[in-house]
Amino acid sequence: MIERTLYSADHEAFRDSFRRFVDKEIAPHHEAWEEQGYVDREVWSKAGANGFLCMTTPEAYGGAGADKLYSAVQMEELARGGFTGIGFGLHSEIVAPYILHYGSEDQKQRLLPRLASGEMVGAIAMSEPAAGSDLQGVKATALRQADGSYLLNGSKTFITNGWHADLVIVVAKTDPQAGAKGTSLLLVERGMKGFEKGKRLKKLGLKAQDTSELFFDNVRVPAENLLGGTAYENRGFICLMEQLPWERVQIAVTAVAAAQAAIDWTVQYVKDRRVFGQPVAAFQNTRYTLAELQTEVQIARVFVDKCLELVGDGKLDTATASMAKYWASDLQCKVMDECVQLHGGYGFMWEYPITRAYADARVQRIYGGTNEIMKEVISRAMGLGGK
Repeated sequence: MIERTLYSADHEAFRDSFRRFVDKEIAPHHEAWEEQGYVDREVWSKAGANGFLCMTTPEAYGGAGADKLYSAVQMEELARGGFTGIGFGLHSEIVAPYILHYGSEDQKQRLLPRLASGEMVGAIAMSEPAAGSDLQGVKATALRQADGSYLLNGSKTFITNGWHADLVIVVAKTDPQAGAKGTSLLLVERGMKGFEKGKRLKKLGLKAQDTSELFFDNVRVPAENLLGGTAYENRGFICLMEQLPWERVQIAVTAVAAAQAAIDWTVQYVKDRRVFGQPVAAFQNTRYTLAELQTEVQIARVFVDKCLELVGDGKLDTATASMAKYWASDLQCKVMDECVQLHGGYGFMWEYPITRAYADARVQRIYGGTNEIMKEVISRAMGLGGK
């Protein structure tokens, strides 16, 4: 196996610390959380108290000022254990960075420390029932009123952390006639009149992750809750495009770590399980299948690690991030399918981690932009077709 040079000794020491937190505060409860459809709110407070939320947020705003590799370590450790109900990544590395990069000083001072402590849970509301991956097709509107506030109307769906969320970054049209150029990002907070949460959605996988519909019925959003202030009115689409590459690499990081975990579980299983008087691992098909999967995961890891280096250097481009997201998530699903097959009938039993990982993996090819959209992004960067 190629030695990873991405992480320093400090990163690995942090990995040990976070792994202990996971073993104590997440692992014993995750099965129960899958049954109830959401994680207990207490785990957010405990993560915040231990400094595990918003780590890349500067210390001035309640974070640790750490580099993004610390967040990548968290993603790998959660994927390693199949703890897919934990929405820390989206909270810390999608919601908080929008506020950090585009928010006004008042917004940063008011919101980031509360996100870092776990007092607030953050979500971002892009997808709509009819829009999906097409952010230009957003129908929610936020029309400016005479007093400078915005009247928000519309609905969102498939919102991760949506049921727990105290703060939601809502993608809406502030100029419905301007297409993508009329999009803005609004900070909607729990308790705003007209902001309602729908039922928790029942999903194929990620059963412990609270995923909800959100509804906005004449929600009056104060002018100071337009992300970035008036200078960023109608610039939301640009902000989204700037942040999506990092989001897509996060999906790739999770995909590779989850695929490696599946291989590790399966290697142990085929050594222990006996068929026709010998271990399943003794059959050539088993050995060759796992050898092929391990090779492909090794290749993916090297590529994704390089993408993480580019993120740290500020050089990751949209097409390369799209390659990482599509390739790694496709591979993740392939690995899960092959590993389920090698488990035989037990691979179909929910009590086995490979079964849950198989169900959890499927959405990776959908969210963050479907893999078909990724191929469109890549092909356009190559100078090929498309309107």
